[in-house]
Amino acid sequence: MHRLFVGLRPPPAIRRQLLDAMGGVPGARWQDEHQLHLTLRFIGEVERPMAEDVALMLGSVHFPPIDVALAGVGQFDTRGRPNALWAGVRPHDALLHLHKKVDQAITRAGLASEARAYLPHITLARLGAGAGTTDRWLAEHAGLASAPFRFEHFTLFQSHLGSEGAVYEAVERYPLDG
Repeated sequence: MHRLFVGLRPPPAIRRQLLDAMGGVPGARWQDEHQLHLTLRFIGEVERPMAEDVALMLGSVHFPPIDVALAGVGQFDTRGRPNALWAGVRPHDALLHLHKKVDQAITRAGLASEARAYLPHITLARLGAGAGTTDRWLAEHAGLASAPFRFEHFTLFQSHLGSEGAVYEAVERYPLDG
């Protein structure tokens, strides 16, 4: 089985800025530099033939490069308990359209369409039940911002889960060329 997702990797300077914002929440599992990405579409576990079909269909996606900037931070909750800290990006419109095109390509490969609402973000930390409060971190980093940066390609990644967290392997890159 192959555990797949489609994502965008921020440039090195942006990854460094995000790494600098990490820390200060006891028990948080912070992402490392190689894990930082903006997910366009989580696919999940698929057999090899489906993975190959997905890779082929993603090649049909045509979209121009996308300019965004970091814009604030937030957290996701499950039943009122924080489970992740993230950095936001703006503007959303182009990312929402690219997400839709990627989702359509994956649907053409034979998988179900994405059911969840899409919120473009870069996950910075995972929070387990023993993690400390996030209020101070959220307040300190609320103004997180960057100069605009460009995404010039998207990537199909395979995720390998291990005791030290996930390791992401680029399977194929697709240019954003209009």
